Amino acid sequence: MERIPHFINGALISDAERYGPVFNPATGEQEKEVALASAGRVQEAVEAARAALPGWRATSLAKRTTIFFKVRELLLARRPELAALLTSEHGKVLSDAEGEITRGLENIEFATGLSHALKGERSEQVAGGVDVHSVRQPVGVVACVTPFNFPAMVPLWMIGSALACGNTVLLKPSEKDPSSAVFIAQVFAEAGLPAGVLNVVHGDKEAVDVLLEHPDVKAISFVGSTPIAQSIYRRAAEHGKRVQALGGAKNHMVVLPDADLAMAADAAVSAAYGSAGERCMAISVLVAVGNIADELVAAISTRMATLKIGPGTDPASQMGPLITAAHRDKVASYVAGAAEEGATVVVDGREQAFDSNGFFIGVSLVDHVKPGMKVYDDEIFGPVLSVVRVESYADAVQLVNDNEFGNGVAIFTRDGGAARQFEFDVEAGMVGVNVPIPVPVGTFSFGGWKNSLFGDTHMYGPESIRFYTRGKVVTTRWPDPATSVIDLGFPQVD
Repeated sequence: MERIPHFINGALISDAERYGPVFNPATGEQEKEVALASAGRVQEAVEAARAALPGWRATSLAKRTTIFFKVRELLLARRPELAALLTSEHGKVLSDAEGEITRGLENIEFATGLSHALKGERSEQVAGGVDVHSVRQPVGVVACVTPFNFPAMVPLWMIGSALACGNTVLLKPSEKDPSSAVFIAQVFAEAGLPAGVLNVVHGDKEAVDVLLEHPDVKAISFVGSTPIAQSIYRRAAEHGKRVQALGGAKNHMVVLPDADLAMAADAAVSAAYGSAGERCMAISVLVAVGNIADELVAAISTRMATLKIGPGTDPASQMGPLITAAHRDKVASYVAGAAEEGATVVVDGREQAFDSNGFFIGVSLVDHVKPGMKVYDDEIFGPVLSVVRVESYADAVQLVNDNEFGNGVAIFTRDGGAARQFEFDVEAGMVGVNVPIPVPVGTFSFGGWKNSLFGDTHMYGPESIRFYTRGKVVTTRWPDPATSVIDLGFPQVD
């Protein structure tokens, strides 16, 4: 059986005290196993990153830029290979996998502009003969802990900016689909990144605990569920680390009565069921305002009937399986519970049969959902769309703002004034107007509000430069030695 190794100090290391299973979700079969790091193995990776830090920090911006251009070139050339690897372990369809890689490459492209992004500021003659300038310097060794749902994109979001800023990185991917991380690390090495600058260590809680407490790890980037994000933020901060921990979501799509209902129905199906709903920006709640709900639910139901669900390697498949059997069963339990709580299950994905032992489930649509029902309150992370009916725009905004999450939200309308007011009123980090999944392009930053983010900075783009660097201000004076005197008072401006 193929064994997925760590990548430490430029070398592949596959021996371990423990191994975890890696399944093909489309077949339900274990095809690989991954080495799970002990505390000692994590320590080895941290030491490699620490040893590589002085050299990488001193590497010129021009040289770093050259490496990032080469990484982009290599990933573009090998995108089909990486997408196939990703599909085999995650299950998403190949087109979705290639799209994920493309979005991850946006941050590599952003990193090629690091010479501009890392420019400081300067003021001369702030006092007599005194100049001041600022610089941004790397924080040191950083740890990136990434989720299963985007095993290529999220690592590229994190490590692109972290490396560009002169840090060294320890990447801990999900143990459910870990091969993409090793693939990416080897591409960086091929592009000329020195050994030890980017290390990949697989593992579970034991490995993460070491990273959260290790004194040489100066910053933690994390994406995952809210309870774990909250725990990581608290524990890492207690150990003096800089932390950005992105948590869960319950993204709403508000549809006003004047919206193009056909377009809204298309968007709802795409945003709710793409990637099997296993994405933190998936639309999981449709908020139907006024009297449009019946027509909208009917339009969505019609479109759902045409969806092709199957192995990600089948070009005809539009949606693949879920990541594990346990997760599939958990998603199914929400559909069952919704009916018990008084909601109406319009389309029940549990009823769809598949000629496979893979972790498949059909798409579900649940109407007449209300806050307080588990299908509304919890982040399901699967292909389940809930419909909440409200009477007015104000009711819709209150529903969104009362939710504990504030990751992404969308509004569909033809009314520019209503859209503008929604942007102003709604409490979420990312807003779409007639765009169901408003993931920012690489030159902006990604992140939510409320219980969707723990920490002060969003991910990738301009805010990532601030997260992965520390500011330093230098005040200089070159006076005539003859004018030097002792002055015990507070410095005065001439």
